[in-house]
Amino acid sequence: MSTENPISIAEGGLVYLIEDDEIVMHACGQALRLAGIPVHGFGDAETALASIGGERPAAVICDVQLPGMDGMSLLVDLLRLDRNLPVILITGHGDISLAVKAMRAGAYDFIEKPFHSERLVDVVRRAMERRALATENQRLKDQLQELQVTPLIGQSPAIQQVRKLIAALAPTSADLLVCGETGSGKEVLAKAVHTASGRRGAFVALNCAAVPENIFESEMFGHEAGAFTGASRRRIGKIEYAQSGTLFLDEIESMPLNLQAKLLRVLQERYVERLGSNTPIPVDCRVIAATKLDLKQACDRGEFRADLYYRLNVVSIELPPLRKRIDDIPLLMAYFIADAARRYQCEPPQWSSRDLLRWQQHDWPGNVRELRNTAERFCLGVEDGLVQPPDNADSLAYRLEQTEHELIQEALRSCAGNVVHAAKVLKISRKTLYDKLNRLAIDPSGFRQ
Repeated sequence: MSTENPISIAEGGLVYLIEDDEIVMHACGQALRLAGIPVHGFGDAETALASIGGERPAAVICDVQLPGMDGMSLLVDLLRLDRNLPVILITGHGDISLAVKAMRAGAYDFIEKPFHSERLVDVVRRAMERRALATENQRLKDQLQELQVTPLIGQSPAIQQVRKLIAALAPTSADLLVCGETGSGKEVLAKAVHTASGRRGAFVALNCAAVPENIFESEMFGHEAGAFTGASRRRIGKIEYAQSGTLFLDEIESMPLNLQAKLLRVLQERYVERLGSNTPIPVDCRVIAATKLDLKQACDRGEFRADLYYRLNVVSIELPPLRKRIDDIPLLMAYFIADAARRYQCEPPQWSSRDLLRWQQHDWPGNVRELRNTAERFCLGVEDGLVQPPDNADSLAYRLEQTEHELIQEALRSCAGNVVHAAKVLKISRKTLYDKLNRLAIDPSGFRQ
């Protein structure tokens, strides 16, 4: 991930400066160029308007008083062409009523004569950042359109690999084991597999941790009338209900041990017997089991049947935690904010570079589910409770520290959390790396696989 603010001033962004006073034109142009902002000057509004083609400027600075078309008329025409184009108007001293009118008409800001060059540069920088935000949001929307095949959103290598596995495995009848932390999207993945499989039956989900043990067998396998006290009628279990479809068993590590053997038999023989019956019923359902634990370790502790584990683990998919794919956060946020705005019937709010920095620095223990909730609160204008980035987030020192932070994380990621190997990759001593890990509060264990 780049440590530059990802939605800061766009590289190569061109500013249009429209001013008929040559002295003011020269002074403003010089101030902007010294600040590293490319400028194209025009002496009148008509020429500037005719020059705007497919490649729109990053911002427009225009004097209100011009020969021919004035600045207010140009503002209206520019916003008609591109409603996201920031237009900054230069007004005469004391002309407050005109400035208010300009802001109501959609101007980004106004600068009152006389003004310091620092004021001009500051306003233009903020305008260009807003323009970059709008461009980035549109880019994210375009990417989202391309990703409608599956709700597993992201462009990180890990998520692209998951999507490839879904495409390859979905048409088969193979049962799957999905591994991932709480909130990482295991059920979303299971639904994507079911949708892509073309199976005619329903997607049936059961959270094994949420079913009381005394009714688990009935819920899973069904029962006949009179099978036990209170069983007044026949009940179809989840396995049978998922006929010709997909059965998703979340938190399978919570399934009672005695029923794990019964599930194993169903998976092997593809028959189910309701509680209180000896009649085997053929079932054609795909089973997708999900766990947040290491099932092999659970087997070693005697908490999960090894034979069921090896039966499920023929094909497994690992979902990475959000903290290991932070480059996907902008795309995920764009999706969740747009979705929340549709449901709440409001305009999707724009985020700033500081917002994105705050989101990308958060550890996300609740993974994508936590991020979705944060997007909901952001859309409603409620505080998200995440740590604010420091005010000096744009300073050279801060950016250097962020660069160092990212390089160390990348080295640890490539070395699976091995500090000795990471120090060799970074070409620094082990002691120096440990000092940096302590200063930057980086835990190497979080990168172990």
